[in-house]
Amino acid sequence: MPKLRLSLILIFFSAIMWSQPGQQQKLEARKAQIQKEIIENQRLLQSVKSKEKSVTTELLLQKEKIKLKEKLINTTEKQTKMLSNDMYINQVQINRLKTDLEQLRADYAEMIVKSYKSRSEQSRAMFLLSSENFLQAYKRAQYMKQYTSYRKTQGEEINLKTNQLTQFNQKISVQKTEKQKLLVENQKERQELVKEKQEQEKIVESIRKNKKQITAEIKKKQQETKTIDRQIEKLLRNAIAAANKKTAVAAKKANPGTTTAKTKATIESAKIVLTPEGKLIADNFRANKGRLPWPVERGVVTLGYGDQPHPVHKSLVVHNSGVEITTDQGATARAVFGGEVTSVIVLSPVNKAVMIQHGDFFTVYQNLSNVSVSKGDKVSIKEAIGRVRTNGDTGKTVIKFTISQNATYTNPQAWLSGM
Repeated sequence: MPKLRLSLILIFFSAIMWSQPGQQQKLEARKAQIQKEIIENQRLLQSVKSKEKSVTTELLLQKEKIKLKEKLINTTEKQTKMLSNDMYINQVQINRLKTDLEQLRADYAEMIVKSYKSRSEQSRAMFLLSSENFLQAYKRAQYMKQYTSYRKTQGEEINLKTNQLTQFNQKISVQKTEKQKLLVENQKERQELVKEKQEQEKIVESIRKNKKQITAEIKKKQQETKTIDRQIEKLLRNAIAAANKKTAVAAKKANPGTTTAKTKATIESAKIVLTPEGKLIADNFRANKGRLPWPVERGVVTLGYGDQPHPVHKSLVVHNSGVEITTDQGATARAVFGGEVTSVIVLSPVNKAVMIQHGDFFTVYQNLSNVSVSKGDKVSIKEAIGRVRTNGDTGKTVIKFTISQNATYTNPQAWLSGM
């Protein structure tokens, strides 16, 4: 029974060992991705520091960097823990092999002693000749043959287990070195995290000193945002009405008996009446939730979706109907999914926006300096639609991106990949 229990434990540990390398590779890949994001965040932070008059964005970027550092530390800790588990399993195997080898060597030594005592050919011959009959002599000859074979097998097994023990000892030595490396790496990251938090405190203190000016900036920006949101909501309703009118006209042509009242109700609906083609596009868009590409090739979310407290002045509520992504100067805005351009909007002389329809979903790309598509154009996923504007006063290059189903906004961070 103890042997059965030991076998089950070893099978369980072996299964864990087989799964460990794959998990380690996933964690290593995740760590590499986080480190890449930290480098990108640092690059944007340095860009903002050199250009930004307001320190609000700098604080948001600093907070994002701290968050990434914490993720990196957490991932490294998981790697260290997994490595410790793997080392424990290997140590169990080493202990088992040592026990097996001790037993094998003892048995082998005893066998050699017995063989030595009965080593003479005369003794073997007498053992055979003293048989009472031929059958007994045959059985004794077979026994001697099997005994010799068993000795050889025991010797081979001792060599095999000795080699296995050497391999496991080498493996655990490498793992100890790797674990030490991870511990040093994690300690370094923790020290850097402390510095980042100190830097954040400096930025926060700087912002507190300019609370009046920042409050005025926020209120002004919020007012501008509300005005733009109203413009876009009106355009969304117009786009819904236009799409429904097109559907109603097509239906009337296909079925002249359609009543005027029914046609009017279709056009005035607050939701798009989907055609079979439109339903297919909407279903495909919905099926890609969480996998859509970003509206710019690279960047950092500096303002999330919905009502949220200001990062420093908690009494001030900031509203956002989408997400704001800080990106590189001269960055290209791109469609996150295939669809049709329903509007090219001039929000101000220096701020343009593009609205794209995907069935009954709409994506809007704001703060573009120029646009490379026109109303009615069919666009494909990741197709360039314009260039993101860089604010001359602040030096920031920010795209505002929204997703709505009909005229109801939804959180883009739930739809975009990697958020």
